[in-house]
Amino acid sequence: MADRTLVDNMAAVWASIETLCTGLSEEEWKTATDCPGWTVQDQLSHLSGNESSLLGRPAPSHQVGDLPHLKNPMGRMNETVVDFRRSWPGDKVLEEFREVTKERLGYLGGLSDDDLAKETNTPLGVRPLRDFLAVRIFDAWVHEQDMRRALGRAGHLEGAVAEHAVERASMAMPMVVGKKVGAGDGTTVVFDITGDAGRTLAVAVEGGRAKAVERAPEPTVRLVMDAETYCCLGCGRWDAASALADGKVEIHGDQELGRRVVEQMNFMP
Repeated sequence: MADRTLVDNMAAVWASIETLCTGLSEEEWKTATDCPGWTVQDQLSHLSGNESSLLGRPAPSHQVGDLPHLKNPMGRMNETVVDFRRSWPGDKVLEEFREVTKERLGYLGGLSDDDLAKETNTPLGVRPLRDFLAVRIFDAWVHEQDMRRALGRAGHLEGAVAEHAVERASMAMPMVVGKKVGAGDGTTVVFDITGDAGRTLAVAVEGGRAKAVERAPEPTVRLVMDAETYCCLGCGRWDAASALADGKVEIHGDQELGRRVVEQMNFMP
């Protein structure tokens, strides 16, 4: 993906989130989402707080109490900027989001390709800045979808940003098949992701390692689901058993292996 496309996609997902959140009532802002412990407002606070930090603004001096959805240090760190803003009205969070993302886009738009190639600290380790931007696009889209499902306002499941999100989730599937499921040599798993942002991903295990391959004409198992289901399972938003019971995933071939893959698709820490 071209570097300028990454900046364009960042702008697009932020614009979609702003449009979604404009005009929400306080009741809608406080609607619970699939992300444990977080409301619609909390989702936006998370995004706004992260982008504020990337602008070099100081983190709030705020202590988070013991909350049942906090499972690890990363979760507690994320919760600080969210909990700090919980007493705000939702429109104040939106106003901050608009201001912060406008400044961030001004910064990103001024970067050269050489700037985007420079290495920086990312959740994946030290990587080029363009890789970190790719992660930020994915994160924003995932949280946008959390908000959309909670509000009953489906959208942005097609186009360049949605395709980018599906591609990012697909990068984790060899790890899911090989490491989490422990599939043996000769196993092939095909993910058929339907819809405008969908794609077909084939994963094969060879020499004890799973990797994406061009195609698998006769896979051990083929899993069919739409892009929303694919990303909700990959990001731990939906329970695998419920998704299977609700018919959101079709398993063709080895049924037992297929269920194991679906149950292990969550790649989020």
